Amino acid sequence: MGRRAVIVVLDGVGAGGAPDAARFGDEGSNTLGNTARAVGGLQLQHLRALGLGNAVEIKGVPPVTAPKASYGLMRELSAAKATLAGHWEMMGIVLEDPLPTYPEGFPAEIISRFEEETGRKVIGNRPASGTEIIEELGPEQEASGAWIVYTSADSVFQVAAHTGVIPLEELHAGCKKAHEMLIGEGQILVERVIARPYHGERGAYERENENRHDYGITPPRETYMDLTRDAGHEVVAVGKIRDIFDGRGITEHLPGKPDDAAKINAVLEALGRVESGLIFANLVDFDAKYGHRRDPKGMAGNLERFDERVPELLQALARDDLLAITADHGNDPTYPGTDHTRERVPLLAVGGGNPRSEPRNIGVRDGFADLGATVAAWLGVEKSGLPGEDFLR
Repeated sequence: MGRRAVIVVLDGVGAGGAPDAARFGDEGSNTLGNTARAVGGLQLQHLRALGLGNAVEIKGVPPVTAPKASYGLMRELSAAKATLAGHWEMMGIVLEDPLPTYPEGFPAEIISRFEEETGRKVIGNRPASGTEIIEELGPEQEASGAWIVYTSADSVFQVAAHTGVIPLEELHAGCKKAHEMLIGEGQILVERVIARPYHGERGAYERENENRHDYGITPPRETYMDLTRDAGHEVVAVGKIRDIFDGRGITEHLPGKPDDAAKINAVLEALGRVESGLIFANLVDFDAKYGHRRDPKGMAGNLERFDERVPELLQALARDDLLAITADHGNDPTYPGTDHTRERVPLLAVGGGNPRSEPRNIGVRDGFADLGATVAAWLGVEKSGLPGEDFLR
């Protein structure tokens, strides 16, 4: 068996202390630290043993004298606090300019063109929590058949549709048209178009997260994933990784639906058969279910559930495997608003026994691309001019 690397991204699980947090209006945000304080301390014995409490101060997770993993933090260089920017930077693309956002809703010309292209009217058109806007406008959608269009503090065009009123196929077709309008015509007006189907009755609407679909931007140049695939390795995307990279540089996609537990199962299944390469997973529930909904108790529970699965991940590693656990941005469930928060992210890297992965303090990394560079070096892939330094060198 060749070498393998696994990256597990705990979506939105930041570690506070970003030097430019104030510029983003996020001073004092700290997803891990503030969540722990809000619930009176976290129980994360396996992550603690790896060194999570050595990397960041967390109530209930004190440092250990001999961490089993290399531990540290990463500071984001990209001018964004978004999922796409964080993952792209890990793989070697730093976004110098922030992607456009729409705090006042989308311009009239975008909305009228979308209505024209799809043959349905639009209601909503403002930043909103998905669950709240569906609850508010669902009855109007059921009566009128209009699209519910909304955005967030992210660069996203979200389209919600009751599947009893607008069939799922029509929702996906409408989102493809929006993707072509907003991303496919030589300009990037949003980071992603997201199809948000739901069903049920007023007062009890439920989102169909398993039928959600993201239509994103294709990375404009090669990433560490392309280099890994081109060197003859597998690149297995678990969860929304495929959508984030628009399929580029990926050899296999495992949806891992419906929840984070299923995504961990998908990682373990891939480790059972993939001979060499990268398994790259995003655990979205931290962000979607708990961070944006400002639910510190839910966030704490999901952290503890993930911690319980860490031993399975470690046991599945062969001698020449490397497992990295990190995050893409913050989403502090105790912070005002419902937006992502600008934070540094934790980084734990543990090997299956190869001396090169011996635990060390890797400090605060200047840019997420150090993770991609380290994975490439681990797999023996030439970095080909991409940014980042191997933190295990």
